[in-house]
Amino acid sequence: MSFKCKRLLIKNGDSVIVDISFEIEKAYALVGQSGSGKSLSIKAILGMLPSNLESESEFEWSYELQRGKSVVMVPQNPFTSLSPLNKIKDNFFIDENEMKKLLNMVGLEENIADRFPSELSGGQLQRAIIAIAISHKPKLLLLDEPTTALDSDTKDKILSLFKELQQIYGFEILFVTHDINSSRIICDKIGIIHNGKIIEEGDIEDILENPQNEYTKKLIESNFKNREFRS
Repeated sequence: MSFKCKRLLIKNGDSVIVDISFEIEKAYALVGQSGSGKSLSIKAILGMLPSNLESESEFEWSYELQRGKSVVMVPQNPFTSLSPLNKIKDNFFIDENEMKKLLNMVGLEENIADRFPSELSGGQLQRAIIAIAISHKPKLLLLDEPTTALDSDTKDKILSLFKELQQIYGFEILFVTHDINSSRIICDKIGIIHNGKIIEEGDIEDILENPQNEYTKKLIESNFKNREFRS
């Protein structure tokens, strides 16, 4: 499978906010500070941009695009992702045995299915959301800062879980994040986005060891010093 974004253009009137291209072979990290355009790019792929923004895109898929099925997103904040009025099991549209299998696979007990989101910790809730996403059998999994609301230990476990599930199910990953260090756990390729442009791209270890752009150098320095980088 492959996904190639030949061009993704996002505009607000005559102003260009994002103008990028990239290719996902297995797992690709789009890394930049807040406001760089990375989350808008995910929303554009899903057709979820705010009404005041317009997008033009040219994608090349090795599979048919079906938003919500072949392409699924794991959002940033697990606490606002599910209806508080529905039990976890109400978000699955598969048979009960398959649901239990997926919950076990992401490290959750089966009885989690009968709880409401407010009864789960942040880590448990994000694992449940991952299981829901995987239940759609996605070809491309979009990760929009999926560990921001979690503590550092839980964050690393969730990121490792994505990698394990990818090996089992074979989906591709687009991981957008401000945390360049976290992207190493999942991704082999990286694009640094700044002011809506990809300013540096390549193998993640190569860029970490030998960044060419001054912005990338500052991003790496700040990220490894603070573990987070925000404007």
